[in-house]
Amino acid sequence: MKFPVEDAAAIESRLLALGAASRGIVSQLDRYFNHPCRDFALTDEAVRLRRAGERVELTYKGPRVDAVTKTRREHSLPLAPADAVGGPRATVEAWTDVLVAVGFRVVAEVAKDRTALSLERGSVAVEIAIDRVAGLGAFVELELLAEEAGLDAASNCLRDLARELGLTVSERRSYLELLLEGRGGEAAGSAGS
Repeated sequence: MKFPVEDAAAIESRLLALGAASRGIVSQLDRYFNHPCRDFALTDEAVRLRRAGERVELTYKGPRVDAVTKTRREHSLPLAPADAVGGPRATVEAWTDVLVAVGFRVVAEVAKDRTALSLERGSVAVEIAIDRVAGLGAFVELELLAEEAGLDAASNCLRDLARELGLTVSERRSYLELLLEGRGGEAAGSAGS
């Protein structure tokens, strides 16, 4: 679940008071692509290259599976070790060249600084991201991994934590969707979330 926030520092303080462990801040650049034969905006899918510090990964996100959270099937593959020739920027450019060569099209980029935290809630580890997104502002994301049979319990856990933090208005649109909408619909209908 994702929530826009006015005071990200206050939320971080609340999380730390609840016992959350901070894992630091990393700058991320997400480059999104559209499929050559289907429109990801219509199918609610996404293909993304992410550079996070020294790591680069390619991610496929399937359609959302419920109407409340942003739950979806996701597959991420690491692309290069940190010591790769040319570093992570060169890896992103090389993979962009490959994807474009086979017909994918670059849609947009999302740049953010992410503060990562984790919080134990009973037997569940909730991953928390406080994102400061260029052009959009600050957001808090609450996430956990769950098997399909445990989706309801996972959703309840996230909603309970959100209430405890005073987070009330969930944002289901992706950062990409929000950025594209902010551009007056530029490239609308050509990107997934």
